[in-house]
Amino acid sequence: MKTKPILIAALLSLFALAGCTRGESPSETQHDVSQAQQQANERVAEAQKDQAQADADANKDLRDEQQDAASQEAKAAYDVAVLKAEGERKVAIEKCESMSGSERDACKDRADAALEQAKSQAQAARDAAAR
Repeated sequence: MKTKPILIAALLSLFALAGCTRGESPSETQHDVSQAQQQANERVAEAQKDQAQADADANKDLRDEQQDAASQEAKAAYDVAVLKAEGERKVAIEKCESMSGSERDACKDRADAALEQAKSQAQAARDAAAR
C-alpha cells in the first residue's frame, strides 16, 4: 500500500518536470525579445531626455552665474574708476589753490569737468558690460 502513493507522487513529479522543460515557441520568444527591447529603448530615451534637461539647466545656471560675475566685475571697475577720478580731482584742486582769481576758478572747473567726464565714461563702460 505504501508503494502506490509513492508511485503516484513519482509520476506526478515526472510530469511536472516534463512540463517545466517545455520551451517557448519562437513567436513567443520573439514577442518577449521585442517587448524587452522596446522597454529598454523607452528607458534609454527617458534617461537621455532627463540628461538633456539637466544639461540645459546647468547651462542656464552657468550663463546666469557668468552674467552675475560680469555685472559684479563691471561694478567694481566702475567704483575703481570713480575713486581714481575723485582722487585726481582732489590733487588738481590742491594745485588750483596755488592760483588766484579767475585762473583758480577755471582750474577748479576743469578739475570738476574731468571728474564728471571720468564718471560718465565709467558708467558707460559699466552699462555696456551689464548687457
